[in-house]
Amino acid sequence: MKIVDEIESQIKKIPQGQVFTYTDFNIEVERKDTIVKTLNNLVAKGKIAKLSKGKFYKPQVTEFGALVPSSYQIVKDFIEKDGKLIGYLTGYSVYNELLLTTQIANIIQIGTNQYRRPLKRGNYKISFVFQANKITKANYRLLQILDAVRFVRSIPATTTDEACRRLIQIFKELSVEEQMKITHFALNYTDYVRALCGAILEMNNADKSLLAMLDKSLNGISTYKLGISENILPVKTKWRIV
Repeated sequence: MKIVDEIESQIKKIPQGQVFTYTDFNIEVERKDTIVKTLNNLVAKGKIAKLSKGKFYKPQVTEFGALVPSSYQIVKDFIEKDGKLIGYLTGYSVYNELLLTTQIANIIQIGTNQYRRPLKRGNYKISFVFQANKITKANYRLLQILDAVRFVRSIPATTTDEACRRLIQIFKELSVEEQMKITHFALNYTDYVRALCGAILEMNNADKSLLAMLDKSLNGISTYKLGISENILPVKTKWRIV
């Protein structure tokens, strides 16, 4: 079988919206240049689309036009490696999912244990948020919530009050075990995150030992200017939030 036919045959098996590179093809690596050239020719023919250098996808076509891949697909090489989670979508990428905003941005943020420089991929700006806690498939959703607490003042198309109200509801849906885990994860975040996390947990009647743990981690004289009103967060004074 000709290499072009072989590549087209393999592409047919790739789901729409899934990003792939020349390394995903079961063809001898020494034929890399031929594979890349073939993929670029298929782009020119409109059979596949190009996301960025060396990255391609099969667009899903709807009545409104071709859809771009999901945020996860665009940056999956920064999220998983050899079946292990090495990062997670956060920030702008999940505000909509958490119902913190209805706005969709062309900025993709990734939580990672390593410092990385921002980059561009197609029309998307990709930035990285350092995460001090270990990232696992079991805890990344709690880290996404804590990241939203961290950036509560900069969530687009909403107010800090509205974002805080929604975060209180999100924490309300956590199990007792999840409240314990998120408290321990919060200890590795900056002081105002620990304070706001404590206040939100208190609003949800969390165990006093968890509140004491967060309170003890704070400087007793510091205040945290977050711009949240007292009617949204009645316990804010106790946590020195102004």
